Amino acid sequence: MSRGADPKATSCTRFSTAEATAETRDAGKLREKILTMETLNPHVKAVEYAVRGPIVIKAGDIERRLQQGVKQPFTEVIKANIGDAHAMGQQPITFLRQVVALCCFPELLDSPAFPDDAKQRAQRILQGCGGHSLGSYSASQGVECIRQDIAAYIEQRDQGIPADWNNIYLTTGASDGIMSILKLLVSGQGSSRTGVMIPIPQYPLYSAAISELEAVQINYYLDEANCWALDIGELRRAYRAAKQHCQPRVLCIINPGNPTGQVQSKKCIEEVLHFAYEENLFVMSDEVYQDNVYSPDCQFHSFKKVLYEMGPEYSSSVELASFHSTSKGYTGECGFRGGYMEILNMDPEVKAQLVKLLSVRLCPPVSGQAAMDVIVNPPRRHEASYTQFTKEKNSVLGALAEKAKMTEQILNSVPGMKCNPVQGAMYAFPQIFIPPRAVQEALSVAPDMLYCLKLLEETGICVVPGSGFGQQEGTYHFRMTILPSAEKLKVLLEKVRDFHLRFLQEYSPQEAPVRRTSQEHSET
Repeated sequence: MSRGADPKATSCTRFSTAEATAETRDAGKLREKILTMETLNPHVKAVEYAVRGPIVIKAGDIERRLQQGVKQPFTEVIKANIGDAHAMGQQPITFLRQVVALCCFPELLDSPAFPDDAKQRAQRILQGCGGHSLGSYSASQGVECIRQDIAAYIEQRDQGIPADWNNIYLTTGASDGIMSILKLLVSGQGSSRTGVMIPIPQYPLYSAAISELEAVQINYYLDEANCWALDIGELRRAYRAAKQHCQPRVLCIINPGNPTGQVQSKKCIEEVLHFAYEENLFVMSDEVYQDNVYSPDCQFHSFKKVLYEMGPEYSSSVELASFHSTSKGYTGECGFRGGYMEILNMDPEVKAQLVKLLSVRLCPPVSGQAAMDVIVNPPRRHEASYTQFTKEKNSVLGALAEKAKMTEQILNSVPGMKCNPVQGAMYAFPQIFIPPRAVQEALSVAPDMLYCLKLLEETGICVVPGSGFGQQEGTYHFRMTILPSAEKLKVLLEKVRDFHLRFLQEYSPQEAPVRRTSQEHSET
């Protein structure tokens, strides 16, 4: 640049010159985009997540039209597609919100409006944070005192079986931990590529993660005729078949089940762990619904506890990762994205690689870590908040148990519909009969997708088709949450019943008897 030249003028000249050059070169042709559907990572295109899929997008469009005054045959969209408790009207647990509020705004520690036990927990958490602030990064594994509280909780839950806080890793919800462990496990090419065994029906996080990581999905089918039980013979069948084209290395379990709501017996868990021991499989146990058990005949057993009770031959060798979350249980704090995983029997060098992998995302949200701490360290019997906390917790879980029973009873009263008992979790997964004419009409979409779309368009109820979770060939289902208030849930179920009867009438031959579901056939 010559002395005295105007920098702005030079800059404009350069830009103009470059622009002119581009115009001359391209002769008016528009510059092509770098990122297109053709250049997009194919593994991203392969990812599907039905819980927030096309049905939910359409529900959002309908909701916006309602807000704009467009007439619909209903006044609101009821989103029964996802386990989002607070969005469905569940009230927060007071003690949890008090502790997190104190952590976020420590000036409130001087307020007499907050109980001492909440203040003590908030002070302990803040002392573990850099600069005594929730706004600082934590260690990649999480705040140390929170990891210690989680270990103490696990030890109490498992009736004295020891838990080492060094094996605890805070995560951004359980999903983050599940993805991190799968990243460690996926390797190999061709027939040596990692195979991941997942239950069908499954929570779509697993199939999505497997697609993204280009692992091999190995389906094992839960037994719908036996209340979605996990059959060890089916595990062996799936394993043997998969050995022909991949290397099975991982066994994923969801207990209590999502979307199926079953709670595994201790005997079943022992058989699964013995199978994993025999076949040298890494076990991933998704236990985010461990507080959500409603059937009086069922009890939650952690895989870690059962593993230790099987003796040192198993407890010292089977590699196990267990996952928990703030999002479910009785708190339903989905938005905090809090969670943890406990890792057992992992090679020390691999553990170091895990910490390295976790450090790339710096740390999970520290507010979510604080929320997780309250869940594992609730008020004790002698503390000021105990009575209110216990009342709120029991109220949430009691209401869920009643709604689980009501859902099962109403759905089972509908011809062409069969719903297994909702033993736990937050969902019903009924099998529905879809007439052949509706199956033929579906063409480019799954028949249960057609069913769910029509249900949404006619009633405003948003549920997820069973095809998004996987199901036996020739069967059809949908998943719905039991989280709406009892009054709203009853109305929702009655609308589903009325729609189903209209659907059968529309697509069945005149005066033909209503067919039973495949499960109803198997029971006769």
